[in-house]
Amino acid sequence: MTDDALYARNDTLKTIKDRHSVRTFTKEDVTDDEIKVLLHAANTAPSAHNQQAWRFVILRGDKKQELAQLVTAQSASFPRPAAALLRMGVKSILSAPVVIAVANTGDLIRHGTELFQVEKERAHDFFRTMEIQSSAAAVENILLAATSLGLGTVWLGVLYLIKDEVLRFLGEPEGEFMAVVPVGRPARIGSGPKKQPVEMKIKTMN
Repeated sequence: MTDDALYARNDTLKTIKDRHSVRTFTKEDVTDDEIKVLLHAANTAPSAHNQQAWRFVILRGDKKQELAQLVTAQSASFPRPAAALLRMGVKSILSAPVVIAVANTGDLIRHGTELFQVEKERAHDFFRTMEIQSSAAAVENILLAATSLGLGTVWLGVLYLIKDEVLRFLGEPEGEFMAVVPVGRPARIGSGPKKQPVEMKIKTMN
């Protein structure tokens, strides 16, 4: 069976294949029920010690506008390439009817560092990394669930340049992870950039 035939027959694989970044959206709203589906999917992601050390913040209306204004203001302090990417992110925030932000709570870092019987600095780095990995998995679940519902998303990774400012705006502690994901109905049908062949990324060890 060819890869294309396998993707066509398996809904999960098709969703993974179809997912791509969408940066412009229609004015049609995203329903509360659809958002709940996305957040339930995020909350089922694997997490270190099943701690689910994440928080999801839903931004609409004025708060979404305020986030866009914050990013615009912060972009002025960066060189042109980074500033341009931040302003591109602003356009996606303003275009989308809803934005989902994801942040670490820091709970796993605090509790794990106290309980882990190794050097405190090593334990902190260990649990910090696990919180980041767990929250990243939750974001990926949001992206995939949205694709399965016919919604578009974009993970605005460039906003990590102003992570602490965004976290303060969200009312969250200055943690190790922050993601901002505009969500909406794609303004146009498209596909993502062509990926390099997976064979280029594989290393086999026997």
